[in-house]
Amino acid sequence: MPSWLPLWSSEPSNPTGSNSNTSRQVDDNHDLIAALDAKASSVPPHLLILSAFVVGSATALAANYVYVRHVKRIPNAEWVTPEMLTKRRWVKGYVTSVGDADNFRLYHTPGIGWRWPFKFRRIPVGRSDLKDQTIHIRIAGVDAPETGHFGRPAQPFSGESLTWLKSQVEGKFVYCQLVRRDQFGRIVSAVHLKPRLFPGWLATGKDLSLEMLRAGWASVYEQAGAEYGRSGLEEFLRVQKEAQRAKRGMWKYGTQGETPAEYKKRYRDAAATGDAVAPEPKPAAGASSSNDSQTSPGWFSRLLRTITRK
Repeated sequence: MPSWLPLWSSEPSNPTGSNSNTSRQVDDNHDLIAALDAKASSVPPHLLILSAFVVGSATALAANYVYVRHVKRIPNAEWVTPEMLTKRRWVKGYVTSVGDADNFRLYHTPGIGWRWPFKFRRIPVGRSDLKDQTIHIRIAGVDAPETGHFGRPAQPFSGESLTWLKSQVEGKFVYCQLVRRDQFGRIVSAVHLKPRLFPGWLATGKDLSLEMLRAGWASVYEQAGAEYGRSGLEEFLRVQKEAQRAKRGMWKYGTQGETPAEYKKRYRDAAATGDAVAPEPKPAAGASSSNDSQTSPGWFSRLLRTITRK
């Protein structure tokens, strides 16, 4: 049959040639298996045992890593290890409650199985079921107006700030980068909202601290040990000044009011000396807002700073 004719020609094929090719392939496979068997029998037994031990150990370590990172839950802050904080581990979780305007409770939800269509793990809803099962998160880099507790009066705008934070995170999934443990046992974390379009392992959502500053419901926390994530202190201060100029949130009446840091210092000083708490300082008459005349850097400069910082 001419070589140029198509393969679908009606001319019968050669079954004898096909059988001989199959027979040769079988013989080649038998020869390969025999060669491998001969090589294996020549390997010393102790080397085979050592190889099996190494492979088994590597498999066990890999399985343990997958379990710890993607299956095992962190029940509460006491289970957050120094190694997690040193490596600044990222965790995903569900916000069960917001206690104050700069902290909340996170139910750790590692891996898959928490949402449809692959839901086979359940998030508790009852208070008794959630007892000792949530991580107390302190949002890094910001200080919100203090609510009334321990006999202290609430700061102005504390209720509005709390309401705003609840609307952003309560009953939602967020991503937290664990940074350090504060003096109250809370885990200071850089918190990011869930990305709108992409999964959390592929993209990063909005920085919650910057969103609070932009809305005017928090001030920059500049005390010892402050953390500002990838954005840095300069970006935090820039966003705060932007909110102050626009008189958003707690800056509605200008920048002369008492900040959360000043409020806490006033009560802390009174507790240290045993004296009565000093009254809240009143703004000076005719005082103008600070930094109002400073211009904000352009978007290209901010983008360049963010890229170089990373």
